[in-house]
Amino acid sequence: MNASQTSESTGMPAPPAADGTGAAGRGPAGSARVAVPSAVVMTVLLFAGSALFVPGVLATDSLLSMAPFAALLAVTAIGQMLVVQQGGLDLSVAGVISMSAVIVTKYPDGADSRLLPALLLVALLALAVGLVHGYLVTVVGVTPLVATLGGNALLLGGVQHFTNGSPGAVPAGLQRFALAKTLGVPNTVLIAVAVAVIVAVVVHRTVVGRRFQAVGANPAAARAAAVSLIRYGMGTYVCAALCHAAAGVLLAGFIRTPALNIGDGYLLAGIAAVVVGGTALAGGRGTVLGTVLGALFLTQLNQIVLSLGAGTAVQYLIQGLIIALGVILYRVRRRSAAARSGRIGRGGRRGEQAVQGLMTPRRAVR
Repeated sequence: MNASQTSESTGMPAPPAADGTGAAGRGPAGSARVAVPSAVVMTVLLFAGSALFVPGVLATDSLLSMAPFAALLAVTAIGQMLVVQQGGLDLSVAGVISMSAVIVTKYPDGADSRLLPALLLVALLALAVGLVHGYLVTVVGVTPLVATLGGNALLLGGVQHFTNGSPGAVPAGLQRFALAKTLGVPNTVLIAVAVAVIVAVVVHRTVVGRRFQAVGANPAAARAAAVSLIRYGMGTYVCAALCHAAAGVLLAGFIRTPALNIGDGYLLAGIAAVVVGGTALAGGRGTVLGTVLGALFLTQLNQIVLSLGAGTAVQYLIQGLIIALGVILYRVRRRSAAARSGRIGRGGRRGEQAVQGLMTPRRAVR
């Protein structure tokens, strides 16, 4: 018996598939079956174009040098994706990454024996930042942009205060790990894959994940179904901060002596990767695979831009254009969907049924 038969026998929509799609391409993950292939096509076309116009960027050495940066961006973008799925936007990326890098450089002071306590401090920092942001957004009602932007300013101020404007160097152990390879694969890539798999399994394969998607897709229906919006909202910001902090630690180890503003380049890039990956800007649907492909797409695009002699300004322009196009496409699709259905928004009985289907555990089918 397949998923559609199960939905007919239970009277509820089928659960979302592993890629985040619903029974009929509707609901919180409704168009993920379109979004993920779009990211695949864009990435394949980019690499094909690279082979034609800038073949040097596809050399083994170039790909191996690009992979760690794509992995770090993927980890950051996954955290951003979780927040976007809840209808928010995390602007504290730069602050969390920079502060995490400062902790693993200043606290150990070059001693490997103090690296583990430093990593625990980073985890506590991410936990505190996520809880504060989640509380401000879900309990106090502060707009996500304002809450996370304020947190970012405090974190960057803390970076300047604790360093007095002078960067430090990470312990040799962290650098060795960040630069090392396992079976020929960079450790940073392996960690990014592990993060992606864990998040994908939790979001798409567990009851917690179905409820998480339901809260982002239709908060009113989720609240009516007795789902705690505060718990899921705060948990989202904590998970996002942990992703940003992990990226900051790995980036510091990879660079050895990170600059104080090391996280600045990951805010726009992370949002752009989420947009390329097909995550709905209004919340609800999104896929980890699409986000990872979006990070790979942007990193390879940056490699091409640099190979053609363009500077950082061009990279920022491209990222800004991608975000703008994502917003425009989202509004066009929403208006088109509203015209077809004859109403604006996602509410109504269909949304409530989809949310109920996402939150209701399925009984085993023999």
